[in-house]
Amino acid sequence: MTPLPPVLGSADLPLAERMAARLDGELYALGSGHCPIDEPSSPALRLAAILTDRSPALVAELSTAAWVWTAIAPPARGLELCVPSGTRAHRAADPEIVVREVVHHPGDVALLGHHRVTTPMRTALDLARVRIRFEQAECIAVRGLAAVGGFDRDACVAALRARRNLPGRTEAIRRLNEAFGISLR
Repeated sequence: MTPLPPVLGSADLPLAERMAARLDGELYALGSGHCPIDEPSSPALRLAAILTDRSPALVAELSTAAWVWTAIAPPARGLELCVPSGTRAHRAADPEIVVREVVHHPGDVALLGHHRVTTPMRTALDLARVRIRFEQAECIAVRGLAAVGGFDRDACVAALRARRNLPGRTEAIRRLNEAFGISLR
C-alpha cells in the first residue's frame, strides 16, 4: 500500500473523495488541502497545504506567511502571495488571492519542502511596511514572528536601514516600535 502524501490536493484525490474522508474522520482540512489525521501540523505542512496545486513561482507572504510560521491564527483575508520581481504575476482567478510582484534579497525567502515562504523577519518587515492600517493584529503578528525567528526590534530596524531605496522605511520603524512596545518620545 502506498502511503498518503502529507497534503492531499486535487491531483491526489477529487474534492468529493477528500470531503468524504474528512467526514469519516480520516482527513482534516488545512489551507486548500487535506491532511491525514496522523500528520502533525508544522510550517512546512501549512505551506504545502496552501500552495499545493499552485504555480511553483509563488511565495507565501504577509499574513499568509505569518500563519505558516504559526505566529497568528488563520488570517481572515484570503491568501497573500508574491512572485519575484521580473516574474509575470497573473491575476488570480480567485478574488480571495492577492499576488504581488516584489524584490527579494538573499535570505528573504525560506524553502520548506518544495514550497517557498518569506522568512519570519522579512514577513515582519513587510507587515510593518505595506499594511495600510497597522493595528493590534499586526503588532501581535510581528511579535509572534520575532519569537519564531529569534530576532528583536533592533535587528528589524538594522535590516530596514541596510536596504537602499526602500519605500515606507520611516513609517515601518515607527510601527515596529509600536509592535515591540517601545516609545521613543
